Amino acid sequence: MAAAQEGTGCLAVGRLRIFPRQRRILAGDQPVELGSRAFDLLLTLIEARGTTVSRSELMSRVWPNLIVADNNLDAQISALRKAFGADRGLIRTVAGRGYQFTSEPSPPPEAGPREAISVNTPATSAPAPTNLPAPVSDLIGRDVEVQEILHLAGARRLVTLTGAGGIGKTRLAHAVARQLLSQFPDGVWVAELSSLNAPDLVPAAVAAAVGLELTAGEASAERVAAALGAKSMLIVLDTCEHVIDAAAGMAEALLRSGAGVRVIATSREELKADGEWVYRVGPLSVAADDVRDPRDFDAGRLFVSRAQWMGLELPMDRRSAATIAAISRRLDGIPLAIELAAARAAALGIAHLAKRIDDHLQLLTCGRRTALPRHQSWRATLDWSYRLLTQSERAVLRRLAMFRGNFGLDAARAVAADEGLSSDVTDDLANLVAKSLVSAEINGSIPRYRLFETTRAYALEKLAESGEVDAAARRYAEYSVGLCKQAEVGWETHPAAERVCDQARPAGPLHAAGDWAITSSATIRAFA
Repeated sequence: MAAAQEGTGCLAVGRLRIFPRQRRILAGDQPVELGSRAFDLLLTLIEARGTTVSRSELMSRVWPNLIVADNNLDAQISALRKAFGADRGLIRTVAGRGYQFTSEPSPPPEAGPREAISVNTPATSAPAPTNLPAPVSDLIGRDVEVQEILHLAGARRLVTLTGAGGIGKTRLAHAVARQLLSQFPDGVWVAELSSLNAPDLVPAAVAAAVGLELTAGEASAERVAAALGAKSMLIVLDTCEHVIDAAAGMAEALLRSGAGVRVIATSREELKADGEWVYRVGPLSVAADDVRDPRDFDAGRLFVSRAQWMGLELPMDRRSAATIAAISRRLDGIPLAIELAAARAAALGIAHLAKRIDDHLQLLTCGRRTALPRHQSWRATLDWSYRLLTQSERAVLRRLAMFRGNFGLDAARAVAADEGLSSDVTDDLANLVAKSLVSAEINGSIPRYRLFETTRAYALEKLAESGEVDAAARRYAEYSVGLCKQAEVGWETHPAAERVCDQARPAGPLHAAGDWAITSSATIRAFA
């Protein structure tokens, strides 16, 4: 058996330090994110002391009493090699036989005598209490975000991660929380709120998450917070948007109860709670067509990783890179959409997937069976957000789908407003931005707005269902004609460079309006 340092149970392997009993790995001072299966696999290989371990034996050790596909083992080997980085060659593939760990782990230089370890050896020192689920896959492309959120969480007691549905807020919150485990003696706890159907259940959900047993009486935010006031703990309030007021009240009560409790929340909109700091989670990076390797950009790395899970081996060449880049751009770099697309690629191939990707509402339906219902298809993800809107916000979102690209506030008012709207378009637009359904680009004094293409396709579908297409298209065309008249008046007075800029910006509206005018029947196809 391989050995571990007495007391700390630490092994040195290349640049890594492995703590078998605590089930963690450090590269220098930085934790290495590794799922529980990959960790079991690593320890099994280490225990073999340089001998080859067959695939069947690894499968039986890592997935005891379970029947799983062979590609699960390949995925975990890939995760291990990625964690080892420059030392990835320590895990050797022995063709036709299995895998071999090619180095004998040693104690760090400061270590004393060693003792034997085993995959199934129980830990002698209790880990920090938590109900955080063990990661089962790598968090791809979020290193910068994790560090930024860690910095915020160290300085602020309430940090809310906001962003569009499927952007990866929960996974980010979990990754940050894992790295903070050692900072909270009373634990790190996740209160999952997505299944709650009433706001008044939020305090009870928090109490259950931390193992708090209250005496007879209603579990109010104040009672739960008071019971936790003397604790040093981190609480993750996950998926707050549908119980937003109650979640905000719970967070404020926890902050008031004592200085030792900190909160990380995830929501499609900010809590607007006292003391809240908001971190907006953006999409993964995508790439231009001239990228050399699909793993050279974050969205591509995620696509390749998830496709490999499904048993699809992709060529790592420019052609595949360009195709995956195009798919990723069309899906706005949103992790969930990319994962669903990768699952489809296993059946369709990436070339056919790219041809059909505009039909992503019907295409992206292969979510994990165990995923939350709103994450099992892309339509379900958007349905969740749409149901949380007011009737007025829904109407404005539908009508904003007429814009193919960026648009300004005046354009939004011109196209989205009508006599039947119960509120001001400006307010509804601001709310849609806050709820992560419209993105705002504030680069100077004039804000610009945009719908993700994935959201726009959904909104166009809702516009067609509402029977409002003709009316919205007419307002759109009238607005575009007005732009042309303004351009004609200003042609002689604006400098040449300014004229080019002015006319380039409304190109989308003008083209769409032309489509409408030529067909004389404003169908949704003219704007898709």
